[in-house]
Amino acid sequence: MFTGIITDIGTIKAIRRETGGEWGDTRMEVTCSYDVQTIDIGASISHSGACMTVVEKGADWYGFDVSDESLSKTTMGAWNVGDRVNLERALTGADELGGHIVTGHVDAVGTVIARREIAGSLNFRFRAPEALAFGIAPKGSITLDGVSLTVNAVEGVEFEVNIIPHTADATTLGKLDAGDQVNLEIDVIARYVARYLANMKT
Repeated sequence: MFTGIITDIGTIKAIRRETGGEWGDTRMEVTCSYDVQTIDIGASISHSGACMTVVEKGADWYGFDVSDESLSKTTMGAWNVGDRVNLERALTGADELGGHIVTGHVDAVGTVIARREIAGSLNFRFRAPEALAFGIAPKGSITLDGVSLTVNAVEGVEFEVNIIPHTADATTLGKLDAGDQVNLEIDVIARYVARYLANMKT
């Protein structure tokens, strides 16, 4: 479980796409500024919104395996060595819940369709898959590449968010431009409300 408050930006150190040997999934390694000695094998870390399990580590890096399912349903399949990713370690009982409840289970990939500057902040317009439109509401919460944000406006499958300068600098969102893709996770509460209402109709 996460909050959508990014605590570090990591860099992809290595990607090994192998089908045999000790593992069948894709192994990725990330360098970061976390004290890796405090990260346990088996720990969960959000990588631009996708929760992955740590399976190995070194002095300033750790590795995790990515299934074909995750590669196909997130932006991870397009990651390359040198790419920067938003990181958040799993929530503990002592952490401040500064964003909203985030599971780290990416629902789909969205696309940036417009970027503009407004009074020092950045306004982004995104297109989401039609299947997710039910879970995106004005003033509701949404997670973009692991970052908890408030939806400003919704029009069909398109929605807008504002990024303040701090968020632009402290995450990878400040580098986004039209045509870029992001991992989307809708609010978990919206998901269960929609499920409940669907069951009421049957």
